[in-house]
Amino acid sequence: MRLARVFAVGLVAASSIYTFPAAQGQDADKKVAGGGITVKGWQGKADAGNRQGLTINDAKFAPEGGGFRLTTGPAALYWNPTNAAKGDFSVKATFTEPKQTYNHPHPFGIFIGGSALDSDAPNALYCAAYRNGNYIVRGFSGGKRFDVVAKPTANEAVKKAEGPDAQVVQEVGWMIKGDKL
Repeated sequence: MRLARVFAVGLVAASSIYTFPAAQGQDADKKVAGGGITVKGWQGKADAGNRQGLTINDAKFAPEGGGFRLTTGPAALYWNPTNAAKGDFSVKATFTEPKQTYNHPHPFGIFIGGSALDSDAPNALYCAAYRNGNYIVRGFSGGKRFDVVAKPTANEAVKKAEGPDAQVVQEVGWMIKGDKL
């Protein structure tokens, strides 16, 4: 069975997608000064699971050079409705994460199969990479999270930063061919 005929494709910034209770030392999501989305055509929605009640305007997604700069507040999905594909396709994005300024890795990645993204019941399948060499594959179906690779898992294809003062560059992609991902 085919996943869907049309796929929305976008970015996922997951500052709290892998949620730890605050009591375990998770740093809280924080508001970003001058937040909001200023990239033409793009939209976003904060993850409903953020405990601070932050919105997409508490993060910042802005144009920079030939790409974008994302300063995370809450975990969120970002998309441009014109980024849709049919049939067989591939999609990838490169993420450059600078020096780490927080006490745990935050994953960044891309999603496919997005629908109802601006609702309380979004659908999407995402893959995100952590700066420590781990990755996750998860999704939302009707707003409920499901796991494919639930816990951050090491993989040699995922780059590992050489310390908190080092940047790391990740390339995350999906290839869809027939009914296979």
